[in-house]
Amino acid sequence: MDIEGHKAIVQFDPEIGMFRGEFLGLSGGADFCSDSVAGLQREGRLSLKVYLDGCREEGIEPYRSYSGRFNVRLDPETHEAAALAAAAADRSLNDWVAQAIRQATAADGVAPARGRR
Repeated sequence: MDIEGHKAIVQFDPEIGMFRGEFLGLSGGADFCSDSVAGLQREGRLSLKVYLDGCREEGIEPYRSYSGRFNVRLDPETHEAAALAAAAADRSLNDWVAQAIRQATAADGVAPARGRR
């Protein structure tokens, strides 16, 4: 679910008999619950506002920090295929993987939270 440019994952919570949403990419928790889509959108906007206002008041960075580094474990065949594809494109494996990730996230409509401040 997208609320004001912020992605949230929504799941049904059987313990409360409602849908529960949680925003992604935040440095802390901002969740919301409702039994309808309209309610989720309303409660999500409220939860996000309260969270961002609280961060601003406390001088806390509201968005999770990423270093730009992560390890990926692949099976040897996939690793080989990626290395060959990168070489065929005359690019480093790192550049080739980074471009593949950029393309995949753009196709899924996912933008970095930092771009939404």
